This record gives sequence, structure tokens and C-alpha cells, in this order.
Amino acid sequence: MEKFADEAIIEVSSGSGGNGCIAFRREKYVPKGGPSGGDGGRGGDIVFTIRRNLRTLAHLRYKHTFKAENGRDGGNSACYGRNGEDMIIPLPPGSLIRDSQTGALIKDFSKSHENFIFLKGGNGGWGNIHFKSSVNQAPRKALPGKPGLSVTIKVELRIMADIGLVGFPNAGKSSLLDRFTNARPKIAAYPFTTKIPNLGVLTADERDIIIADIPGLIEGASGGAGLGIRFLKHISRTQALAFLIDLSGDNYLCAFDILLNELSSFSPELTKKKRLLVGTKTDLEETAGRLAELTAKYPSEEVLGISVFSGDGIKELSNTFLRLTDDTQNADSEDEGEPEIETNENIENIDDVENIDDIEDIGEED
Repeated sequence: MEKFADEAIIEVSSGSGGNGCIAFRREKYVPKGGPSGGDGGRGGDIVFTIRRNLRTLAHLRYKHTFKAENGRDGGNSACYGRNGEDMIIPLPPGSLIRDSQTGALIKDFSKSHENFIFLKGGNGGWGNIHFKSSVNQAPRKALPGKPGLSVTIKVELRIMADIGLVGFPNAGKSSLLDRFTNARPKIAAYPFTTKIPNLGVLTADERDIIIADIPGLIEGASGGAGLGIRFLKHISRTQALAFLIDLSGDNYLCAFDILLNELSSFSPELTKKKRLLVGTKTDLEETAGRLAELTAKYPSEEVLGISVFSGDGIKELSNTFLRLTDDTQNADSEDEGEPEIETNENIENIDDVENIDDIEDIGEED
């Protein structure tokens, strides 16, 4: 089976702060120069950002450790250490971050423009320039930099698409994706030719509609049968569902009930999505009259018939996909402002400055 990178376990570490410096001014014509040790730089943060051009977690498959740069130590002549560079980790839209041990959800990237500061870098230590007083004019103490944090997390991907194609193996999902988009999924006359989700972009009325072809489901998929169980989670992020029913099959009248039951068993929320029934292979002789039977059985559902081979119903289906996409986007529309930067509030705060009474000697620099 082809590998589809939709899960990864990685270790991320923020940078440690640089140490404060102990130094004194010894310059000609500057009497009683006093302390001049600068502060250490702040450690780099761990930042997750969404990139639209990413579709899988393949870039996390071989690199499992990500560490931000440490802050530099302070210097003499009141020179402050440089801050460490942030470690920016790109993720595809629809990614989730979970605790690797408990599975608790940390962040759900439902928007494609968010930047998320997951771990903050440690603060830099104070140099001895901060500790000069009337009773201690030559302090030989400074603060060390605060250490960064290290966490092991699990990153999951749930594909975000406008329309998800659902159906039994050989129902015509891959053929429809091939007809509508530039995607070139594997197509063959045997079951389970689609082993990984495929994405394609349908351009309709100067609009782009993202279509996801999910590997074929079989009865019992929600309990682990077939390939569907691994990819059912990807259907949860699609805006609407198109159930493809093979009209040439013997189970064409019960296929929708079986598919809907599998989705409901996996997650009842899936049955609440906008949906469309698509009868396929209408060009075959044995399918004559079956589309009407399917429509009559489900009067409350919208039913269309298509043939990828002859092109029958393809234009109507394209327009219907566009309408479904518009309906779902209008229903879920929210005012989106400038890209936000969020901070993980569940991670221990490491910004607090240490108590001055707990000062440690770092060493002296002339």
C-alpha cells in the first residue's frame, strides 16, 4: 500500500535564553567606570504556520526533531546578546496538534492563515549592569538564561476540501476526479485502485473548487474493514459530500443506506453535511431506468445522473458542486481580518523574571 503521510510524531524544543554577562568598564579617562555586563538574548520560539501549497506531512516523515536557536550571551560594554532565531514549522491546512501521550487536542488549524506560537523561548539572563546600587557599585553577579521547553507532539492531517467523493470501490470516483480536474489518480477495472486520498481543483465559473477522492468504502469500514477506516477522518473536513452510486451494480438501491450508516457509525456529524447523490455509468444499457428508481426511493435527496465516458450530466454536476460550495461557505462565513498570531496558553509560562535574590554567578569578563 502506498504511504500517505497524514500523521507524524515530532519533538520540538524552544531555544534557551543567553546568560547575562559580568563585566566592568576599564576605559581611559572614565573614572569609576562601573559594571557594564549586558543581558543575554531571548531564545527562539517554536512557531507553526499554515502553507496552502502543502498537502501532506511528508516533510515531517524523516525529520523528527525541531529546535529553535538559543539566545546569545551578553557581552561587555553593555552589549546585549542576540535573540535566537525562531523555528518555523510549516503545516498543510487542516492539521491538528495533539499531545503524543494522551491524545489531547492542543491546536486545530481550521483557518489557513494562522501563525501559532507553540513554545516560547527562554528569557535572557540579566547582566550585572542591572545590579548596581549605592551600596554595591561593583556587582559580580548576573542571571543565567532561562532554559527552553521540549515537548513531543503528534501532528495529524485531515484534508480540507470543498467536495468529498464517497462511494464503494469502482463507483467512478477517480474517473470523475480525472474528468473534472488535472489530478491523475490511478484508474483500473478492479477494486481499491485508489489507496490514498487524491485532491483536484475544479474550475467552474472562474471559481476553484477543491475535490477530494477518498479510497472506496465497504460495509464495515467504520469498524476497520477495507481501506476506508484510515481515511474516514479526512471526510470530516470536507464542506459537502457527493455519494457516488454505481448504477450498474446489484446494490445500487441500498448503497446509499450502507454508506450513510458507515459514516454515521464513524461520526454522526458526517451525516449533517450537505450532500448529493450521484448515479454513475448512465451510458451502460443495464442502467436504464435505475436513476429514476434511485430518485424515487430518496425523494428528499438531490439526485443527479452522470456518465464520465459520454459526458452526460457532467456540466450539471459541475454547477451543482459550485452551488453546494457557495451554500456551505455562506453558512460558515466569518469576517476574517489580518493574519493572527496565537500563543499556546497550555504551556508553562517561562517569561517570568527570576527573583533577584536567586542570582547565580556566571563568571567575570574583563
